[in-house]
Amino acid sequence: MYSLHEGSGLVLLVVLAGLQIAAEGRGTPPCRPGFSEDVYKVVVPDITEKGQPLFNVRFISCGRGGLVQFECSNPSDFRIDAYGVVYAARTLQHSVLPASPLQIKASDTTTQQQWVTQVRLTPSTRSGQQVQEDAVPPVMSKDVKEIAFPSRNTDSQLKRMKRDWVIPPINVPENSRGPFPQELVRIRSDHDKNRSLRYSVTGPGADQPPTGIFIIDPISGELSVNKPLDREHIPNFHLRAHAVDLNGNQVENPIDIVINVIDMNDNRPEFTHQIWNGTVPEGSKPGTFVMTVTSVDKDDPKTANGMLRYKILSQNPESPTSNMFTINNKTGGIITVAAGLDREKVPQYTLIIQATDMEGNPMYGLSNTATAVIRVTDINDNPPEFTAETFFGEVPENRVNVIVANLTVTDKDQPNTPAWNAVYKITGGDPTGRFSVPTDPTTNEGLVTVVKPIDYEISRTYVLTVEARNEVPLARGIHSPRQSTATVSIRVIDVNESPYFEPNPKLIKLEEGMIPETTLTTFTAQDPDRFMQQTIRYSKLSDPANWLRIDPNTGRITTTAVLDRESPFVKNSLYNATFLASDSGVPPASGTGTLQIFLLDINDNAPKVFPQEAEICEKPEPNAINITALDGDLNPNAGPFAFELAHRPSDVRRNWTITRISGDYAQVSLKIGFLESGIYEIPIIITDSGNLPMSNTSYLRIKVCQCDINGDCTDQQHIMAAGLGTGAIISILLCIIILLILVLMFVVWMKRRDKERQAKQLLIDPEDDVRDNILKYDEEGGGEEDQDYDLSQLQQPDTIEPDAIKPVGIRRLDERPLHPEPQYPMRSAAPHPGDIGDFINEGLKAADNDPTAPPYDSLLVFDYEGSGSTAGSLSSLNSSSSGGDQDYDYLNDWGPRFRKLADMYGGSDD
Repeated sequence: MYSLHEGSGLVLLVVLAGLQIAAEGRGTPPCRPGFSEDVYKVVVPDITEKGQPLFNVRFISCGRGGLVQFECSNPSDFRIDAYGVVYAARTLQHSVLPASPLQIKASDTTTQQQWVTQVRLTPSTRSGQQVQEDAVPPVMSKDVKEIAFPSRNTDSQLKRMKRDWVIPPINVPENSRGPFPQELVRIRSDHDKNRSLRYSVTGPGADQPPTGIFIIDPISGELSVNKPLDREHIPNFHLRAHAVDLNGNQVENPIDIVINVIDMNDNRPEFTHQIWNGTVPEGSKPGTFVMTVTSVDKDDPKTANGMLRYKILSQNPESPTSNMFTINNKTGGIITVAAGLDREKVPQYTLIIQATDMEGNPMYGLSNTATAVIRVTDINDNPPEFTAETFFGEVPENRVNVIVANLTVTDKDQPNTPAWNAVYKITGGDPTGRFSVPTDPTTNEGLVTVVKPIDYEISRTYVLTVEARNEVPLARGIHSPRQSTATVSIRVIDVNESPYFEPNPKLIKLEEGMIPETTLTTFTAQDPDRFMQQTIRYSKLSDPANWLRIDPNTGRITTTAVLDRESPFVKNSLYNATFLASDSGVPPASGTGTLQIFLLDINDNAPKVFPQEAEICEKPEPNAINITALDGDLNPNAGPFAFELAHRPSDVRRNWTITRISGDYAQVSLKIGFLESGIYEIPIIITDSGNLPMSNTSYLRIKVCQCDINGDCTDQQHIMAAGLGTGAIISILLCIIILLILVLMFVVWMKRRDKERQAKQLLIDPEDDVRDNILKYDEEGGGEEDQDYDLSQLQQPDTIEPDAIKPVGIRRLDERPLHPEPQYPMRSAAPHPGDIGDFINEGLKAADNDPTAPPYDSLLVFDYEGSGSTAGSLSSLNSSSSGGDQDYDYLNDWGPRFRKLADMYGGSDD
């Protein structure tokens, strides 16, 4: 499409399209379709090879395009394509050229209008003027036409011109043999009449890569092709023609020239794969699609050069027929055309496929081949068949998971596929489901297996009916033959079975407390071997409390001790004992049985108080303790309980009271407002509700302690027990023991030292005075009765009467000192003996209430030291004031230590 503006005056004359344009300012004549020449004269070579282009007829289509089809009057020797290029359909020599002109017919497929032209073929061997007159280039028409640049209008008046011109492209066949350069068109401007012009072309193929394909004579304007063209490389060229004067000034607007490369059949079809793989199920019906093969051709697919056709050249093997498949010649789809595909006979077919261009014309089309491998896939068209009608096996009774027999089958289908894998089913002879037939995945055999115990005494033989099938159903129309069913005969072997107790366990109910040698029951076993003459003996296997005995022959069970429901071996009133029964078989078999004795409760356990220990405060608010009773018996031999305080000792009911809260609970509380700290045991009489009630006196240990404002015990023992762990208490006790040992060792050492001193020195110096030394006695008093001693001599010694002073010398240790002793105030001659006792009791009470005191009772040691003490000196026991006839017998009541003083001072002079 090219636009003409005012003043351009462009007129195009195209030789290849046969279009003639009027000169300057003239209008375009109406387009008339038809051949550009009525008669074409073409010189052909002496020998023309098949497929060689010979000439090109030009048809003015006037926009009809592909609606025009060409036909040749001699299709056996020549063929013509859609562009009007005529090729040799076979190898031709000048001797076989037709004498009459070759007729070319063009037909409009829409209007059915036809045009005819003639072509006179002249061999190149003709010489002289005739050849020069008739010869034309192989692809050119009579003369080279011109493309004229119309001259510019010199008038000032502008003329209206047609704006759009359709410039037909120039068609040049590819692979032309020349000679080169070969003229295509001549470009001319009407300005070359009065001045010299220079012509040039630009664009790819001229001055742009690939350069040098097209050249133009700058003076004559002849455009030529300089080498053969390849449509598969470049299908068309777009050039622009220019006209300038000698000074380089443009004298015409550029003209666009399109050169199309006409396709020649110079490429063979190529398959995208050399080997094609496909599958088809066996037994497929005719018309079943298999696969599609494809090939490509580099030639123009819009022409016959690129139009391919397919066909099957061969089939291997040719069974059952040689034409099992066919191929769609246009699409390459392969389908089945015959029945009889059987994988077991022919598992695979190999086809040779041919693709030919020129629409499959065998004369001048180019061909290529590929291989199609079609694998026949398996379907289940062969049922499994047993190798024998009857199979045999045997199994010992009571055995499970045992393979009895192996069932073998054959199947012609492809191994290890669902159409080959066998599945076995028992269809008869096993109503209780004691057998199963799984499949061995490796051998495809059926494994007859025992899944439930078999009893020889019930059935000695089994005859099973087994059917074999595949994992997938058989193909339509295929039925299972008789060989797909077999019989399995199984013999059962008798073995020695264990005796069994019936029932097991056996439950009996008895009252507890049965005396020994009481017969409880007979616990016997049965021998399942009815066809064997055997005896059974019994023995005891488990008897936790050793209460029972079983007769080895009869199974009679008797007691050997009293049955006690409250025994630790009885759980939930049940006592379990296990017995063993053994037969006389070879080898012997044995079985166990359990005897469960449900012991009925009797009222044989007296209730006891719970809890057994409690704490209250000296002045508790409230001062009550909740108690209950524990009874080993069950209801109605247990609660409700009756609670009562014992009558003795008498202070129990005087200090305490008990109140029943419910049938199982009571409350113990103080009747008095204050009770001294200490531990008290309260006897409580508890009676259960049995048919013959049982009573029991149990002791409630109550600790009375001093409490703080929160009601918590502050007693030291309580604090230690609550605050110290076992390890800490043990550590404290060890420390106390070590300390006592050290003290004892020190005392022993002191005594040993005193003895050594007595042995070395019988007399002491006068300054040594033993009267003020207090002897230490390691014995404790006798409790409250010791407080009644008459300590009047310690409270107020008698008036001291000094003895005559002995000469200084050696003296006995027990003699009085020589120097006068100090005088002490006089007290009443008969003081009250309880003064010192009260003092000691107050000290004991203070020690008991002291939280820092040790956790055991100890006496405080009181020493009277120093001179001038109001208590006087102990030496007054031997003073002259007391007199020799003083009665010291009452000291014998004070203990062994005072008894020694009585012997020392109250004895005779002897």
